[in-house]
Amino acid sequence: MSQTITPELRTWIVQQAQAGCTPEAVLQAMLRAGWNEDVALAAMEQTLQEHVASLPAAAQAPAVPRPQLALREGAHTIDAGDRIVHVLATLRRPRLAVLGNVLAPEECDALMRLAEPRLKRSRTVQTATGGEELNADRTSDGMFFRRGETPLIQRIEARLSRLVQWPVENGEGLQVLRYRPGAQYKPHYDYFDPRAPGTPRITARGGQRVATLVMYLSEPVRGGGTTFPDIGLEVLPQRGGAVFFAYDRPDPATLTLHGGAPVLEGEKWVATKWLRETEFTP
Repeated sequence: MSQTITPELRTWIVQQAQAGCTPEAVLQAMLRAGWNEDVALAAMEQTLQEHVASLPAAAQAPAVPRPQLALREGAHTIDAGDRIVHVLATLRRPRLAVLGNVLAPEECDALMRLAEPRLKRSRTVQTATGGEELNADRTSDGMFFRRGETPLIQRIEARLSRLVQWPVENGEGLQVLRYRPGAQYKPHYDYFDPRAPGTPRITARGGQRVATLVMYLSEPVRGGGTTFPDIGLEVLPQRGGAVFFAYDRPDPATLTLHGGAPVLEGEKWVATKWLRETEFTP
């Protein structure tokens, strides 16, 4: 059965927004009432955009910029400066894209070669203190390059900055990870829990994380996909490719819960770039 976006529905959406309801809460209420998710999202976006446009200029809050792909409407590729990146799949909710041709094979080899002597058991952020800790949920080996550490790193960081339209200085150093057979990273969020006591110390160095780019340097024989449990998606590693996802607030409603599935055979190498709200200071 087709569903029509009526004036009454538009009025109700505006009323909910004026009452302080979050977009996620409004969407969930519409879904419970039987609305198709695509129709509900379209109704919310159209209605709220038109409502904001109708407000006096002084009443319109400025849009908060966030990393996003430099996509032209309907385009299958993105000009990232020194490389043409292929857009293989996109999602609107969460804001996610699967990309190809982000890194050249020789760049993948060079990153693995440079990283290998510096690999150590991966740690996770300890939000209770703002420090780091070993975590049984994460069994990879990893290391960080300093931002701009080598000409190779500089070139890749400039490409990624153009790709997602975000300043180089707002990125953390590139992290390279190796997953051997059995290694995994159980589902987690990349943003920092705003309720944790250590988060103010972490975000003092560049604000919240707002987006993630995971690039695949090698392909395991089996396993090792990047999973998104909330939406039933698994991105299989393709050498030189990547998955990009953004989160506009530190909340599970962004649907960015993700993990690295266990490697079943072979090895998986990835390079991860986390993007912050403001300039990141190591």
